[in-house]
Amino acid sequence: MLRLTWVQPEDLLGHELRQAAQDGRDASGVERRWREAGGLPPPERAGASPPPQDPRLRALANTLLDELASTQSPLRALEPTSLPEIKRLTPRPARPALEDRERGGLGAAAETTGTKSLHASWLGRAVGCLLGKPVERLPLHGIRAIAKATSNWPLSTWFTHRNLPQDVAERYPWNRRSRSTSLAENIDGMPEDDDLNYPLLGLLLLRRHGSGFTTADVAQLWLDELPAGRTFTAERIAYRNLLDGIEPPHTAVHHNPFREWIGAQIRADVFGWTNPGDPARAAELAHEDATLTHTANGVYGEMFVAAAIAHAAARTTTATHAAAPTATTPHTATPPRATPTIHTTLNAGLSVIPPGSRYAQAIRFGIETARAEPTGTPAGFACVVDTLHARYAHDHHWVHVLPNAALLAAALTHADGDFTGSICRAVSGGWDTDSNGATAGSIAGLLAGSPDAIDDRWTTPLKNRLATSVADFDGIGFDELARLTQEART
Repeated sequence: MLRLTWVQPEDLLGHELRQAAQDGRDASGVERRWREAGGLPPPERAGASPPPQDPRLRALANTLLDELASTQSPLRALEPTSLPEIKRLTPRPARPALEDRERGGLGAAAETTGTKSLHASWLGRAVGCLLGKPVERLPLHGIRAIAKATSNWPLSTWFTHRNLPQDVAERYPWNRRSRSTSLAENIDGMPEDDDLNYPLLGLLLLRRHGSGFTTADVAQLWLDELPAGRTFTAERIAYRNLLDGIEPPHTAVHHNPFREWIGAQIRADVFGWTNPGDPARAAELAHEDATLTHTANGVYGEMFVAAAIAHAAARTTTATHAAAPTATTPHTATPPRATPTIHTTLNAGLSVIPPGSRYAQAIRFGIETARAEPTGTPAGFACVVDTLHARYAHDHHWVHVLPNAALLAAALTHADGDFTGSICRAVSGGWDTDSNGATAGSIAGLLAGSPDAIDDRWTTPLKNRLATSVADFDGIGFDELARLTQEART
């Protein structure tokens, strides 16, 4: 029997009930009717409940989903989805002056520096993703048990099955799809993953439409180039809605309980990479992309990461930012822009999202929790993670954007932007391990500034080769992706 993940109405209803509780809607009547009819809670970690349910339950689930769609969240004023409303709530970051943009593009040195930084960021995204792939879906205690049993705790390198005790292996099985491609003993290039597919699609989007693309352009690109089976959670629902004739932005809300999960956040990088020094513009493009599939906090996730990356990418223009003094004007040089740090980068991300939103609260909570623990060694980060899980694990699915945003911010803060420290902390914290590792690696790689600044143990197994089902990118090298990204900069 075909098992349809992330789309069965009888599973979607349970997730929508949880979403209603999180955003303050009263769904008690709907929940009571569902329970009395024999409906079950949604699967905790899988994409679908295993046994087929009574067809009458499926019909009831669709009816109840429609009823829940008519209820309004009392948090809407603090957490709008439209860009004008978001901008009214945020202190808009200043755009770089025209002369700054021109200086940033002058000279071969600036271009080379930018390409190296982009190369490091693409590699970082792949490395962080690959590190998290084999333990995706495992509970936190399972990740810790595996790492400790293989002398890899605190986490500092690839996971391995070598010398893993049988009882631990049976209790905490590797992610089925990733086991053969993402352990230390079998990595052979970067395998396909949605955390890399979406940046490829973003690059393809800019190459086809430029920065003036619309959400409809994103939708058409997906239909043309993205296999439906490579989508998950909110992206799969939106894809299905498109095929049902529903147009954006309604694709993000119709029977879509995953609209505040992490899916949009993993699609942000290209919009940041191509707008160095302009977090506001990067966030606007991210918003145009995100609203195909997400609302409110789900949209903020993509805007935050895009803005943070745009800020971090400003280091590529630093070398040529100062005007060269002349004999007649020795004191007119513009002072160079301060080199971004992980702390200013996270603040740049916060500057484009509503400060009263739960997403902004999660980022601030992650930062504050990390700062409260000693940062000299990764061992102290376990206490940070325990605090985050105590706050979020009970009420949020492991793919929801809020716990993962808090963990991302905490990992980057506690590691002070260090590449290995950032990806290992992000993955060791559980939840959506490959997505968090990917975004942490992208940001930390960008700040590192060059592939040479990333340890060979991470980059060598990738063999400068990425597998994907997106367009003509299969087998492409990360150096070539950096070059194409540099060309797409607006």
